[in-house]
Amino acid sequence: MGVEGCTKCIKYMLFFFNFIFWLAGCVILGVSLWLRHDTKTSSLLDLKFEGTEPPSTFYISIYILIAVGAVMMFVGFLGCYGAIQESQCLLGTFFACLVILFACEVAAGIWGFMHKDKISKEIIAFYDSVYDKGVSNPISQTDPNQGAATVLKVFHETLNCCGKGGFLGFTEKFALDICPGELKLNSVNCHTKIKELFSEKILHIGIAALVVAVIMIFEMIFSMVLCCGIRNSPVY
Repeated sequence: MGVEGCTKCIKYMLFFFNFIFWLAGCVILGVSLWLRHDTKTSSLLDLKFEGTEPPSTFYISIYILIAVGAVMMFVGFLGCYGAIQESQCLLGTFFACLVILFACEVAAGIWGFMHKDKISKEIIAFYDSVYDKGVSNPISQTDPNQGAATVLKVFHETLNCCGKGGFLGFTEKFALDICPGELKLNSVNCHTKIKELFSEKILHIGIAALVVAVIMIFEMIFSMVLCCGIRNSPVY
């Protein structure tokens, strides 16, 4: 067994890129698990108020990323093994998997770009509904899962913000009672903080997806060149 010349060089380059691809799968899986269990996001998305919960769109996206990371690790291993063994069958399967993954990533990227503000808007709508309910009709905090003050306190202490505007009037006694002490008079808009939080998470995901897409393009090229080189090798 053995290809020679430039094809042999491509073989080891493909192995190298596949190893990087496998590592990228590990990184995406790790980042996805971190996003799923990050204290800021989990503390906000696990809240409940009068039977209403924050939207699950963010968690659904994270679960998809976890699956993508696991699949990438498998495909990366398949490519590494196929390159070392110089197997046309494994390389062909690897190429087909890459094409499918790349198409899914492009589709997910388009969908994500079109709905990039959806998650933050849904969380803001949930916050506003609880805030308005609490300000207009403050309720008892005897039930820690349903009290408006308790839910808003989590938002305010987690994001270090308070209210829907840039300044709170003294008449909003309910809002003043649940804001962090240093933010009672000069508050930071919670809408802005929520947008910043999820924009940062989406940015991390976007950078990782871009890097993986570039690696996948090189891998598809190298796998086809290597497969053709194996087919044309005099050894076979």
